[in-house]
Amino acid sequence: MASLSASELVVNPDGSIYHLNLRPEHLADWVITVGDPGRVGAVSRYFDSLEAQIQKREFVTHTGRIGQKRVMVISTGIGPDNIDIVLNELDALANIDLERRELLPRQRRLNFVRLGTSGSLQEDLPVDAFVFSAFGVGLDNLMAYYPFAPDAEELALLAGLQAQADETGVSWPVRPYAVRADTALLEGLSGADRTGVTLTAPGFYGPQGRNLRLAGAFGADGLLRLAGYRHGALAITNLEMETSALYGLAKLLGHGALSCNVILAGRTAGQFSPDPYAAVDRLIRTVLERIAAF
Repeated sequence: MASLSASELVVNPDGSIYHLNLRPEHLADWVITVGDPGRVGAVSRYFDSLEAQIQKREFVTHTGRIGQKRVMVISTGIGPDNIDIVLNELDALANIDLERRELLPRQRRLNFVRLGTSGSLQEDLPVDAFVFSAFGVGLDNLMAYYPFAPDAEELALLAGLQAQADETGVSWPVRPYAVRADTALLEGLSGADRTGVTLTAPGFYGPQGRNLRLAGAFGADGLLRLAGYRHGALAITNLEMETSALYGLAKLLGHGALSCNVILAGRTAGQFSPDPYAAVDRLIRTVLERIAAF
């Protein structure tokens, strides 16, 4: 393969990757992603040691160690478009020689673990509960720009969800896609907590069925009608803004990914967590302990 041009692989004068301002030595094999830049410090305060703290734009990165594992936590900002930047640039740090602009001969595999907030679509999944995404269903369009090919189970899940949409009169504003989590990460980090199917929306209001002054395409209850679908033992448990994009790009690039969610909004009951910061902190501590023991 010819070397990548300066317009394709953008490198800063200090040798760091363009948006993230990171160099290869800052990269760890375990990458924790959070949406909120302010949540990075809330994660890294539980590291046993901290070796690097870097910020550019909304992308804040702390690299350190938990026990014997070298880990990093990075803020992505909100939405699939930012996941596209973060996943591609971290993969470039892992698998491209930035000086020579050439692919490295041996691929390095990263483990991406998202710690995020979410809304529940099931009455039996209350606020402050955890849910680990066995699948992400994308209501965004990110995978349309990549050579994404779903496997047989991903296609089966999507076909069943389409049947549910047809039966309940729900129209898709976009063509959805389904991606599974990394099996080893799901089994190793989910513990006894709930697993399910997560819907990923490209926005917080209309794309998630919230109607303030503008009526969204899903109406007031379209997403709740979809929540009646089951893929085997898995329900459509929750709704957020990053999981499917994370899973899709990780799969294409040869990395592992798992989305770990704390429920802050109960969409069926119209509830919100009384102490969201405590709920997020409990998720952080729980998942870090499981990563250390993985």
